[in-house]
Amino acid sequence: MAHVSRLFIYPIKALDRVEVDRVTVLKSGALKHDREFALFDASGHFVNGKRHDRVHALRSRFDLETRCVIVSAPSFAQAATFQIDREQDALATWMGEYFGFPVQIRQNLEQGFPDDTDSPGPTLISTATLATIANWYPNLEETEVRLRFRANIEIGDVPAFWEDQLFAAVNQTVAFQIGAVRFLGINPCQRCVVVTRNSQTGEADPSFQKIFAARRRETLPPWVDRSRFNHFYRLAINTRLPESEAGKTIALGDEIKIQLC
Repeated sequence: MAHVSRLFIYPIKALDRVEVDRVTVLKSGALKHDREFALFDASGHFVNGKRHDRVHALRSRFDLETRCVIVSAPSFAQAATFQIDREQDALATWMGEYFGFPVQIRQNLEQGFPDDTDSPGPTLISTATLATIANWYPNLEETEVRLRFRANIEIGDVPAFWEDQLFAAVNQTVAFQIGAVRFLGINPCQRCVVVTRNSQTGEADPSFQKIFAARRRETLPPWVDRSRFNHFYRLAINTRLPESEAGKTIALGDEIKIQLC
């Protein structure tokens, strides 16, 4: 039975995840507290792994109850703790010292700061897919693949690439349900430079993307709508959730069912 085997949110975009047992859906279709905060430079651009590989060496631990975040980096002798609702300016100053330029912290309680604002719902991937990708590289483990792809919902008890049935042709959606929550599957997620780097150090693998695209093409299930692959550097599913799902919860163990009609 396809079910939710892991749930992750990322309270501060680009920083470390928090693993949870359950999560609430917002009116926008995003998950509560997921990418609620983001770092910006003076030009209004995200400070994230796409723009700054130094993000990878940052470590963060976010306590959802106390709203305290502990941050550390190799260039600082000690970790620092901030209560994010009261000490955003202090945290921004700390981040600015680390990156070497002024950093602002912004908050969005309605949608967070998703990469895809048209499909702000959680991203999905299966455990078997992560394990398969790890086998494509001689020195890569499943845990590291999970850290690189940063999906919200992990699906257990299904074969690799099972999630590729959760999208269809352009301008079409696939309806499915996780527990009591209704979803629309939109498209396979286009990946960026972040997944080519070690999640803890930022060290790049120049052959990662080429190997990934070749193997993804070879292993694409025959029933997948290949029209959605203008290139094969895509993995995990982007989703939207109807406004009617606001306030509902997704929890570990929830069954996943595709609606056939």
